[in-house]
Amino acid sequence: MAKSRREHLIDTATRLFDGEGFHATGIDRILAEAGVAKMTLYNHFRSKEELILAVLRRRDEDWRNHLMREVERRAETPAGRLLAVFDVIAEAASAPAFNGCIFAHAAAEFSGRNSAITGACAEHKRLVRDYLVGLAADAGAANAQALGEQIAVLAEGAMAAAQVTGDAAAARTAATAAETLVAAELARPDAA
Repeated sequence: MAKSRREHLIDTATRLFDGEGFHATGIDRILAEAGVAKMTLYNHFRSKEELILAVLRRRDEDWRNHLMREVERRAETPAGRLLAVFDVIAEAASAPAFNGCIFAHAAAEFSGRNSAITGACAEHKRLVRDYLVGLAADAGAANAQALGEQIAVLAEGAMAAAQVTGDAAAARTAATAAETLVAAELARPDAA
């Protein structure tokens, strides 16, 4: 099935924003790469901001679905799933097109300037964190909130370190720290 022009614009903008940045990528560049007229863009999006928000919403949905699907596929136990998160990050960071976290990039570029865009970034991070807190609760962690948040911070650090260093091994380092946290939390007498 052929993609709609709206979807094609989102795909093109995602690739350009991810590779070159939000401010550095102008509307004319997106139109040229997508091979569509300006009127087509404005038939679907009232502004560049709306296009950016559509890109972030799509990336949020795609990444979270991928993360959950891969975590479930890679580990059978909830505790194992908490650690499988780092396998998924290592795989993503090993991809040739890996440019780091698009949400971290957007939040940095629009910090203090656009509450809708930074809000979409914060919402993505909250949803991933909530997923991890849920995994921690399923694993029987006495303090699932704290453990999920700790795993989320380690995952963020692994993504950032992999981007900066170009080495996906950061995810393995973070996984080692996560193993220690998970083992300690599940060994607590008040753990389920």
